Amino acid sequence: MSSAMEPSYLPATTESIAEALEAKESSESISILYRVLENPSSSPEALRIKEQAVSNLTELLTQEKKAEELRSLLTQLRPFFSLVPKAKTAKIVRGIIDAVVKIPGTSDLQISLCKEMVEWTRAEKRTFLRQRVEARLAALLMENEEYPEALALLSGLIKEVRRLDDKLLLVDIDLLESKLHFSLRNLPKAKASLTAARTAANAIYVPPAQQGTIDLQSGILHAEEKDYSTAYSYFYEAFEAFNALEDPRAVFSLKYMLLCKIMVNQADDVAGIISSKAGLQYVGPDLDAMKAVADAYSKRSLKFFETALRDYKAQLEEDPIVHRHLSSLYDTLLEQNLCRLIEPYSSVQIAHIAKMIELPIDHVEKKLSQMILDKKFAGTLDQGVGCLMIFDDPKTDAIFPATLETIENIGKVVDSLFVRSARMMA
Repeated sequence: MSSAMEPSYLPATTESIAEALEAKESSESISILYRVLENPSSSPEALRIKEQAVSNLTELLTQEKKAEELRSLLTQLRPFFSLVPKAKTAKIVRGIIDAVVKIPGTSDLQISLCKEMVEWTRAEKRTFLRQRVEARLAALLMENEEYPEALALLSGLIKEVRRLDDKLLLVDIDLLESKLHFSLRNLPKAKASLTAARTAANAIYVPPAQQGTIDLQSGILHAEEKDYSTAYSYFYEAFEAFNALEDPRAVFSLKYMLLCKIMVNQADDVAGIISSKAGLQYVGPDLDAMKAVADAYSKRSLKFFETALRDYKAQLEEDPIVHRHLSSLYDTLLEQNLCRLIEPYSSVQIAHIAKMIELPIDHVEKKLSQMILDKKFAGTLDQGVGCLMIFDDPKTDAIFPATLETIENIGKVVDSLFVRSARMMA
């Protein structure tokens, strides 16, 4: 009779937590922790134990990749949140959201979870937590390429946070806005947001990871403006910060450093940086990809360049920043090679050029027509016979610029005479 009346919950004690951690099966541990949370006691000691149970439960559910259970755990914990301080609630909520992020393939779940929490925090008037969850939601929407919704959310959030003067959160939001504008190819606004983030960061102590993120974004924007030397300095600062923290973003900073070296025609330095003490820690596909590109660039070989792009597609073409710069580098290299090959000819078969440059005929033909339109050389394509006709550069007659200059000077003289006569008449 007594066993039937036994409560389903467990006492909120350290022994219960120890029992959960000692259980052989993770499912058993999860079950014990849930039963601890069901305990109705709200004494300070019980709340402390429950907080520990939530932390352990979050860890176990993450290991088991149970994203839906983490989501329902947040809903179940709402009565518990009313008993603990708001700062602890914020820590637990952000911890569970971070745990869901670690589970792959849950981006849609993360977005809906953040939206649910925003609604709850708004209803509970928990402004501090709501702002942070909204910032996380904007970041998730940006990753999901839902740019208009992310931008609308950030615009309202920035005004609100500026009013409250929460500098640390403001740095995060301005930085996020800069990334968002960069994704939308709006460089002036991306730079303005980054400047705002730097201004806010100068007024407070910024954690090294956040400072590294600012430097990384600065490097990306400078590289976009083709200022690769300054970009290299920022990427180096970001690498130093992430390397000290053992942050996985260190390898990306190092990769972009190598990219800058290639773009400023210093591809020979790449091997030295990779074989340095710091570089050897990150040897892997990302650095191998940059080394292959540097080798191809040093040898001015398009064939090696294309091989590198094909062999390291994930590291080069699927990284939007590297891909954008390598595309312009490839075009420059291709144009230089084509100009050098067609220089001795007045008429040459396209097939012959394609054979010499070791690229498909249609690829070469398309590039040559683009170069003619861009006035890189004077010529025409005769597609009927598959031939390229090259013309001598027409010499500009010096008389035309001289005549224009004379007419301009006469115009100035007439204007000054008119002004003088107007004064005399007055």
